[in-house]
Amino acid sequence: MSTTPDSLPERQSTRDAGLDEALAPMTPRQLLRRRAFSHLGLLIGAGLILTLVLAAIFGPMLVPHDAYAQDLAGRLAPPVWSGGSWDHPFGTDHVGRDYLARLLVGARISLTVGFFAAIVGSIIGVGLGICGGYFGGRVDQVVSYLLTCQLALPQILLAMALVFLIGPSMIVVIGVIGVLHWSYYLVVSRSAAMRIRELDYVASARAIGSSTASILWHEVLPNLRSQVIVIFTIEMGTAILSEAALSFLGVGIQSPTPSWGLMIAEGRQSMFFDPWLTILPGIALFLLVMGVNLFGDGLRDVLSPEGKN
Repeated sequence: MSTTPDSLPERQSTRDAGLDEALAPMTPRQLLRRRAFSHLGLLIGAGLILTLVLAAIFGPMLVPHDAYAQDLAGRLAPPVWSGGSWDHPFGTDHVGRDYLARLLVGARISLTVGFFAAIVGSIIGVGLGICGGYFGGRVDQVVSYLLTCQLALPQILLAMALVFLIGPSMIVVIGVIGVLHWSYYLVVSRSAAMRIRELDYVASARAIGSSTASILWHEVLPNLRSQVIVIFTIEMGTAILSEAALSFLGVGIQSPTPSWGLMIAEGRQSMFFDPWLTILPGIALFLLVMGVNLFGDGLRDVLSPEGKN
């Protein structure tokens, strides 16, 4: 097939346009998207979290059994892979409650406690860190002293004592865990605020007469967003484990509410005869915490300036 002379410049210009488009620099949003979708750990963590969140929201509606209904005649029924029936695919516990239904409701408990406890910790830690890093001087000394005191405390023992004195409930567990897990927020936000307060746009805000509260809210806090999000995911996993530990020790979520830590504690009495009572909530807890940690590590890699390309 012959090529006319007029078609050659058109093909050349089309080829040059495609080459220029391929070599054009990516926008920050495009670069962030490419980093996110090329990070395997982030994708695995996001998939695990999304799966467990959907299971926690919609799972109890789809299971035909009530997580609190007891049936002593059907107690300790084995799961379906050990000879049980599909009526109770994950078996039943020591009082005949459907184990799958309790696992799904327990996912709601763990996600709720972890999320809101991380929020409480972020409010305390970021607030103290911004004050210490921005104002410096004696304010920073007081904040550093509070951080030293918090790090010196045995957190699990103090949490047990506080929950025991106040009374075990979900709100108390969320508050206690949040109050005791803010040190990472403080360290990160304090160092970032010390750096940000010396930047030109903060000096410009002072020069035009902006108040200190306005500078902290509109100039300093937005620039901590990426760091706080990463710490939030890590602290959420820590809070989930703390809730499970408190419930396992008997001072966290109380029966009959199905907490995974409480389910492990209840199942340990017959662990050698009915191992699924401890293995299943242990696997669920492992998958949730691993997903949160993988997601947090992936966010750190993606959001950092030297992140993976």
